[in-house]
Amino acid sequence: MSTKLHYLKHRIVLLAILLFGFSSQAQDTPFNCDVNAYLFQYNDVYAIDLASGNSYLVASDVTPGNINATAYNAADGYIWGYLSSPSQTIVRIGDDFQTTSFTIPELSSGNKYVGDISPEGIYYFKAGGRSYFKVDLNPDSPTYTQYLSTENLSQNISIHDWAFNAVDGNLYAVEKNSNILYRIDPITSVVQSLGEVPILSGLNYTYGAVYFDADGRFYVSANQTGTIYAIQNVQNVTTTSSMDSNLFAFGPSSASNDGARCPTAPVLQEICDNGIDDDGDGLIDCEDPSCSGFGSCAVIAAPTTANDGGLESNGRLSEAINKRNFNRAKNSYNFDQKTAKRVSRDTGATAYRTANNSFQLQDFVPLTTINEDYAIDSTPLDLLNITNATEVYSVDYMQNGASIASVLALKTENGVYEHTKYICDRLLGAELISVSTMDINDQAFIKSIIKNADGSFEYVLSLAAKVENNDANFAIESHWNLDLYEENVTFYNFQIWSDSMDDLYSLAQEVLNLLDTEKTISDYQLSTPPTVFVRKGKYNNGALDLQIINTNATNAVSFDSGFRVTETSAFDYTSSNLDLDENYITDITVQTGHLFDVGFRIGDGVNTPDDLFMSDGPWGVDDSEGSTIVNTYEVTENTIAFDEQDFPVERNVMLNATTSSYFAAYRALTPRFKAVDLTAYDSFNLQAKGTGSLEITLVKQSITNWEEQYKATIALTSDLQEFEMPFTDFASALGTELVADDIVTIVFTIVSEDGIATTKEMNLQNVRFSNKSSLSTTNFEASTNSLAIYPNPMIDNANLYFTVNNTETVQLAIYNQLGKMVYNTTVTAQPGKNQIALEKQNLSTGLYICKLSSAQTHYNPLKLLVK
Repeated sequence: MSTKLHYLKHRIVLLAILLFGFSSQAQDTPFNCDVNAYLFQYNDVYAIDLASGNSYLVASDVTPGNINATAYNAADGYIWGYLSSPSQTIVRIGDDFQTTSFTIPELSSGNKYVGDISPEGIYYFKAGGRSYFKVDLNPDSPTYTQYLSTENLSQNISIHDWAFNAVDGNLYAVEKNSNILYRIDPITSVVQSLGEVPILSGLNYTYGAVYFDADGRFYVSANQTGTIYAIQNVQNVTTTSSMDSNLFAFGPSSASNDGARCPTAPVLQEICDNGIDDDGDGLIDCEDPSCSGFGSCAVIAAPTTANDGGLESNGRLSEAINKRNFNRAKNSYNFDQKTAKRVSRDTGATAYRTANNSFQLQDFVPLTTINEDYAIDSTPLDLLNITNATEVYSVDYMQNGASIASVLALKTENGVYEHTKYICDRLLGAELISVSTMDINDQAFIKSIIKNADGSFEYVLSLAAKVENNDANFAIESHWNLDLYEENVTFYNFQIWSDSMDDLYSLAQEVLNLLDTEKTISDYQLSTPPTVFVRKGKYNNGALDLQIINTNATNAVSFDSGFRVTETSAFDYTSSNLDLDENYITDITVQTGHLFDVGFRIGDGVNTPDDLFMSDGPWGVDDSEGSTIVNTYEVTENTIAFDEQDFPVERNVMLNATTSSYFAAYRALTPRFKAVDLTAYDSFNLQAKGTGSLEITLVKQSITNWEEQYKATIALTSDLQEFEMPFTDFASALGTELVADDIVTIVFTIVSEDGIATTKEMNLQNVRFSNKSSLSTTNFEASTNSLAIYPNPMIDNANLYFTVNNTETVQLAIYNQLGKMVYNTTVTAQPGKNQIALEKQNLSTGLYICKLSSAQTHYNPLKLLVK
């Protein structure tokens, strides 16, 4: 287990004290320029790691009234702010969040929400309009905590926070709506427009929290989305120079938002091309949002369609989704966004009308909200047969011929819809980059950022509406955990994903507005995001490899899981604890044993827990013919340990059925029915017994006509036999050899040859793809001058095998085709057979020469092909 130290650890110790009530003898002590940014929401305080955007609650209800216009005071090390109540009151906040209030009678009444403190300790704060106040907060000054003056800006600007730049001593702010960066001279009050911030162009957010770092980098946080933007070196920006700005991180949203930070504290920056996690957030180079648009780190759009939506988030759905995808493949189904029907408010409405209401799902799906070129109907009607949805409607939003966002709407009558993208995607190659809040209509919804296996990003939000108050109103629920939704009620579910945070906000806001137009929204029931969550994970050979993000330095979390060893076995349950040792990032392996699917929850018992679900590529049965009756269907564990160089198709299947036509078993190679490149293998192997002829079909994704798929036939007997089938045994009507670069599923079919109802059986065991052209370790004959590498070609790793007669030291050197040594190691060999483990690491694809040097034995050089 490897870990990375959470450099905010010392702040979380205080959090634990606050949460568990170990109070007393608290001292009013200064912050003294720590690295955190502090976000004040009403009278609660959050610490933010600007590098990652992660935040955690450090104090709640610290004052009777709300705090705004907060600022760090370099003159005394405290944070100061203005209280909404009592009026004309400023407050000093210590490192332990003890407060001291001061009444300033010269101040006007009413809230003040813009504020910062100069390096000399002068508090500059204001409400709207041109006027602002100055109060002396330098403890060494004779006028400490006294009103100094009221000043007027040279022009009125619509800003919600400002901050001093320690590099040049000026105040800076960004205006709402215009997104103009302003420089304000604190001596003359002259306001200078520096132009629109490029990264904010076209946005309409309130920038209620702004911060500086020691280099003069200006951080601007949008209230509604929590997105943090950075403007580089603002002290050097002029009206004629270009402005360097970029997205920096994704933080929490707020309806009331104000920020404070020591302006001379550094913020770790990700260097976007050095292969190192420079800022400690676990994201390297282009993975880090702060690298978006820098150098080779292009913003990757996420081509998506709601037609593929509705995947598994629990054990019941995984096999149903598998059958749905198999039927799509068998019937040569292919959803083409280019030819799909375009939608408008007037097209196709009646097809999705709700029988007992005046509204339909389509009424709540936005159009033209994000300036798409057009929208298409991508409704996956087949979800109605396999999920708890009774109605479904979806739209893909198209721009420049590609999808930029999707909305999937579903009606369910027995509780919330059973799937959310973030529950299962993380164990199938995706990563949860961030989970925080998005403030829509003054309500904090959970938003998540998912990095897909192909490197694209999706911004995701889900919500559900239910009717209440005798059908007069809608109530909105949105939770991270599905078990928090009200049970046994009708929900109108909305899953929204986009390749843009801003488009996600606009679509979600419009969905709520459309719901409110139909029935006034009377209530919101929303949950907070998890503070400890799994960023990514995978199931690997009887274990779950997880990377856990621990934003509040929890020491340990519980791990509660339900799992099935096979598709037909009963659920089993287990609980344990995972030690995180207060680290921000923990890579941990959880031993599970071999399994088909697993759902688990991790949590600290205080905050929102994290839920995940994973299913292996499942076995399924095709008994669609009316004359087919399945008598026995059982999936069992494998009876052998697969060779590490094989591609295993885990679990065995026994299927007995009576049919006058056919029946089949099929096995998806991945949970998502995604294609797998198997060109590193050259044969398909299994053990099998049963009745009659078994047709085996390797389904290629690139072939849409089922009759053109590649097939081979074997004869089954009552005795279990080993079958080794070279890829050349598989034939297609296309007349070409099989190229196994996109295999999706394997189908095993038994037919009734004479059309008479017959009972037949297949028993398939230890199914796998192999590479028989490579030298297996079991076939390696010991020789005093021969080397062997298995596998060869090497994809990720391999082993070099050799023998020696006596104990000796040998040296292995690997050379590229230009004769340059690219690898070198020395090992002590023992008499008999020895091996040296090799890893691809930085070796590029190509041919290499391996030479083993010994004082006693001459070894013939060996060629190694790296793929």
